[in-house]
Amino acid sequence: MKVTLISIPVRDQEKALKFYTEVLGFIIKKDKPLEGGNRWVTLVSPEWQDGPELLLEPGPNHFEPCKIYQDALMKAGMPYTQFDVKSVDAEYERLTKLGVEFSVKPSQMGTWKYAVFNDTCGNNIELVEEL
Repeated sequence: MKVTLISIPVRDQEKALKFYTEVLGFIIKKDKPLEGGNRWVTLVSPEWQDGPELLLEPGPNHFEPCKIYQDALMKAGMPYTQFDVKSVDAEYERLTKLGVEFSVKPSQMGTWKYAVFNDTCGNNIELVEEL
């Protein structure tokens, strides 16, 4: 068994697609139209194109419990998911120059460095670096 797809809830697929590709640097793997104006949009890391796909899931628009959960995580300041990076400091610098808002600046906890940013689509995302 292995993980091949990870879903992240987004309230606006177009806005999310732009942020995740143009700002974060993910690349589109699949983009297929679905009913109701939605799309099956998956992204992959340019560093691991055969790795897990990230699905931009419009769940909060169609399933109220998903929206409530997403809102609760944001209110609590908890990340929805995390992305591993080679250097949290370098990504923090790169992303802040692009206007990304961080709620947690690069910090260290034991053998890990982390930072948390707002993906503009309803989620906090944590960047993690193993030291």
